[in-house]
Amino acid sequence: QLKLVESGGGLVQPGGSLRLSCAASGLPLDYYAIGWFRHAPGKEREGISCISKSDGRTRYADSVKGRFTISRDNAKNTVYLEMNSLKPEDTSVYYCAAEIPPVATMCWPTGAHYRYWGQGTQVTVSS
Repeated sequence: QLKLVESGGGLVQPGGSLRLSCAASGLPLDYYAIGWFRHAPGKEREGISCISKSDGRTRYADSVKGRFTISRDNAKNTVYLEMNSLKPEDTSVYYCAAEIPPVATMCWPTGAHYRYWGQGTQVTVSS
């Protein structure tokens, strides 16, 4: 059974940066495509980025493109989300999710495709 644990959230001022980590245990992370999602109170869950299991192909939501970078280190069984130029509207609980893709180069921007989820980490952007 795959277990995911997010870390790295916290309070940051507008314009600041954070790096979130999604650490996997139980199974090798390189079996899985990984997605990052966020869910703020009163809003729908938003898929913000994903990365394929094989060649590191990535996808980003327009709301974070150019500011956020997803990467993976399969040797460390960890996926990262580097977040720069943070805005108050980035305030949310951030989750990582994993699923074995039918095609190695695939990842999905929608949460319905993922079976495994972490517990989330809070990111607050405020002055």
